[in-house]
Amino acid sequence: MPSKKALVRRPSPRLAEGLVTHIEREKVDAGLATEQWEAYVEALREHGWETVEVDPADDNPDSVFVEDTVVMYRNVALIARSGAESRREETIGVEEAVARLGCSVNWIWEPGTLDGGDVLKIGDTIYVGRGGRTNAAGIQQLRAAFEPLGAQVVAVPVSKVLHLKSAVTALPDGTVIGHIPKVDRPSLFPRFLSVPEESGAHVVLLGGDKLLMAASAPKTAELLADLGFEPVLVDIGEFEKLEGCVTCLSVRMRDLYA
Repeated sequence: MPSKKALVRRPSPRLAEGLVTHIEREKVDAGLATEQWEAYVEALREHGWETVEVDPADDNPDSVFVEDTVVMYRNVALIARSGAESRREETIGVEEAVARLGCSVNWIWEPGTLDGGDVLKIGDTIYVGRGGRTNAAGIQQLRAAFEPLGAQVVAVPVSKVLHLKSAVTALPDGTVIGHIPKVDRPSLFPRFLSVPEESGAHVVLLGGDKLLMAASAPKTAELLADLGFEPVLVDIGEFEKLEGCVTCLSVRMRDLYA
């Protein structure tokens, strides 16, 4: 049976100091962000996910974006090493959390850099974005960790957004979705569907045909509903001001050993 556990981490009180790279900085309401995070976590729970809360990292403004700290494949946790040096301490509590869950733990080592947000898994194919936070050495180390387990690693360029999953995610049938102006090479994906909103490119697969999506993408939600999917909308507006999306706020662990 697949597991349905999700790592999450409470927002830091310093969230408003988080990094921005491809957008203009806006004022972030940390109190509202915490309310939005709690609603996000509740949406996961309502759809059958057991949430595992990583110890807070209050001194790390971006620590709520827990997806960037680790990449899961089967029962192996690959601890990331961010291309943003200020984010590297965020992995400490995550290492402890995945070890407690019984994962085999590996690490990205210098000179490699890798953010989990640059990794999109579709079955045994792992797309890795080569961009501002992930370098060639990081991709090589990910390949060395996961290809012996049966993964096929495909590197793709990322230049228009922060992470690969800022540009594209995938539907339950494996179709990659993205907002064309933000995708470097749509032709690299065997099946690609263009969506009308940038935030519509981000979905979390909740199970069955249910898709967790940002409330800021109503046109995309309507499109996907017309295709037979069931969008579950959450407001994550304060995190979007920091280039965050629905995938960034959790690590979905679907293949843990019983």
